[in-house]
Amino acid sequence: MALVVKKFGGSSVATTEKMKNIVNRVLAEKGEDDNIVIVVSAMGDTTDNLLELAAEIGSDPSRRELDMLLSTGEQISIALLAMAFQEKGCPSISLTGFQAGIRTNSVYSKAKIISIDPVRIERELKAGKLVVVAGFQGITTDQDITTLGRGGSDTTAVALAGALKADVCEIYTDVDGVYSADPRVVQTAKKMSEITYNEMLEMARLGAGVMQPRSVEMGKHYNVPIHVRSTFTTQPGTIIREVYTMEEREFIIRGVAHDNNVAKVAVLGVPDKPGIAYLLFSELAKANIDVDMIVQSIRNSDQNINDIVFTVSKTEAAKTRIIVEEIAKQLGCFGVDVDENVAKVSVVGAGMLGNPGIAANMFGALGEAGINIEVISTSEISISCLVRADIVKQAVSAIHQRFFPNE
Repeated sequence: MALVVKKFGGSSVATTEKMKNIVNRVLAEKGEDDNIVIVVSAMGDTTDNLLELAAEIGSDPSRRELDMLLSTGEQISIALLAMAFQEKGCPSISLTGFQAGIRTNSVYSKAKIISIDPVRIERELKAGKLVVVAGFQGITTDQDITTLGRGGSDTTAVALAGALKADVCEIYTDVDGVYSADPRVVQTAKKMSEITYNEMLEMARLGAGVMQPRSVEMGKHYNVPIHVRSTFTTQPGTIIREVYTMEEREFIIRGVAHDNNVAKVAVLGVPDKPGIAYLLFSELAKANIDVDMIVQSIRNSDQNINDIVFTVSKTEAAKTRIIVEEIAKQLGCFGVDVDENVAKVSVVGAGMLGNPGIAANMFGALGEAGINIEVISTSEISISCLVRADIVKQAVSAIHQRFFPNE
């Protein structure tokens, strides 16, 4: 007897025919005494279509009302999928995020789960029902509907698996696992059998789109194994867990990630005084803007002025510019430059700890490919470089070839 949470994304439930295929697969794999909770996204392009409708109303809709609108997509999916299970004689029930006990903060459009009370799910499972839960959504203490941001259904699934103490959380996607690079960019990319939470979290944070970073954080927090696998085959995928059970430690570098949703912000001629960096980045934090790759360099030591360079997501670039230009004006800075024609390429691997030469190899691969590095940042298990957006795929291929040479 096992308790399994299964998540199916928008492409997997894009049509009623695909929903019927999911039903057949789940029932074929289900053990007699297994308890199954399914988390689903909105059908196909439903979320994008709803966003287009909102754009027809106005250019800057209320985030609260936008969440109210977007949450309807998952509600359609769960009802149809529950009906499909019932048609096959399987007792089932659909639950919204609110009904499933998912509480969030009130940061509309990218809310964070603060607690889960799965009492309703447990009651329905005990009654012998398969439970279908809407991903991507929750509710605040004021009873307002919120959404968790792009990829939020992954977070819903892993968080529910943790709250329910599930044996495993299976994430079904249109790829068959986690690869050493995006296989659409690098044809020789290798599928991993296993990867640790920390490595997967870093890969996701740095652009690997197969998992949302917060979902990996949830898996690590609850110590729930996450199985990333294909909707379209029954082959094993990639297991994300705390430590390896196989000898995959031989790989110093686990993967090469890239992110095109990046903008570089340069604040020029910043006074070199205590508290300036705090002033700048605290204002960005108040606006819920995530900042990465922060570099401060000396512009003129005699005049005590610096340049501060950092990156944000391209989708936040316009809002960032408004905030930073106002601060720069207050401080008497030279100006602000926002460059959206950049991309980030990164290498990730816990094995780089205690292995000198990783940075040199990465920079060497880029140098031999004639690729200039604009910004560099590091963590304990990753190195990231900012390059021109139009050559990022070339950069990924060059770095991957260096660390994963063709056999």
